[in-house]
Amino acid sequence: MVRTTKQTARLTGIAYLALAISGIVGFFLIRSQLFVRGDANATAANLIENEGLARLGIAVDLTIVLTQSLAALLFFRLFRHVNAFAAGSIAAFGLMNSAAILVATACSATALNVALDGGGTRAAGDGVLLLYDLNDAAWGVGGIFFGLWLIPMGWLAWRSGYMPRLLGWILVASGVGYVLSAYAKYLLDVSPLVEALAIPATIGEIWMVVYLLVWGVRSGPDSAIRAR
Repeated sequence: MVRTTKQTARLTGIAYLALAISGIVGFFLIRSQLFVRGDANATAANLIENEGLARLGIAVDLTIVLTQSLAALLFFRLFRHVNAFAAGSIAAFGLMNSAAILVATACSATALNVALDGGGTRAAGDGVLLLYDLNDAAWGVGGIFFGLWLIPMGWLAWRSGYMPRLLGWILVASGVGYVLSAYAKYLLDVSPLVEALAIPATIGEIWMVVYLLVWGVRSGPDSAIRAR
């Protein structure tokens, strides 16, 4: 049982690591080189001039969808014997986040086609910018689901004894911060606040990935399962 649980934990860590890497590459590195907020012509020109990079970005975003879905299902398998409802919540919110990112990817893929077909016209540029604004909105909505999946993940990490309890509390705080940052983005439009609210999530997620990959889960009396 312990051996099987550790194998599941390491598979979960691999999926979570792949999600983190694809998220950094796709959203922070590639997208930032293509999307110029508020500038339709510049965004369309970037897509035309960097078609290969844009196509790579779409492929990476699809990888985010794939790895998020796998990680959500693996977390359910890892924690289902601790509390089935909370484990199901991780899976549900993770899959909902995947769906939001899939919508965002469809918008960016359509934006590329519009840019290439439009040949740099103003109408094409306006269409591209609208699609990228929709892409941005889908990522924002997905942030709520990402925050919601961290909350039961943290509670289960604490409840199960599989991981350090401090990690569980950090993940819960991270989830709350992510949800609040999604509201702050649209209600306050204060970028430093939005970024600050996401900092605990970065710490918690890195710790969770490393713990899953290196240790898997704790063994011994401290990790005894109290299934409900």
